[in-house]
Amino acid sequence: MEERLKPRQQHRITMENRSRMEMTGITDVISFDLNKVLLETDYGVITIKGSNLHVSRLTVDKGELDIDGEIQSMEYSKASEVDKKGESLLGRLLK
Repeated sequence: MEERLKPRQQHRITMENRSRMEMTGITDVISFDLNKVLLETDYGVITIKGSNLHVSRLTVDKGELDIDGEIQSMEYSKASEVDKKGESLLGRLLK
């Protein structure tokens, strides 16, 4: 049987002055705290590091996310390279 590939969700990142990020195409929030946010997209896992990070807006059905704080770095990696301890934030919220 022929396997059909799911089209990737459009993904965009906008950053203002390293203090605010607006993102689309987020499929899951793996974890977050004041120093690190782990996000899943169709293009890989994004790790955002900084200080006083705050998820100010999360729209799960649209895959939109806003982060405020001092953003120091952003890195993409493959999902298999990230240690997903336990369930995702979304999974915990929906229990």
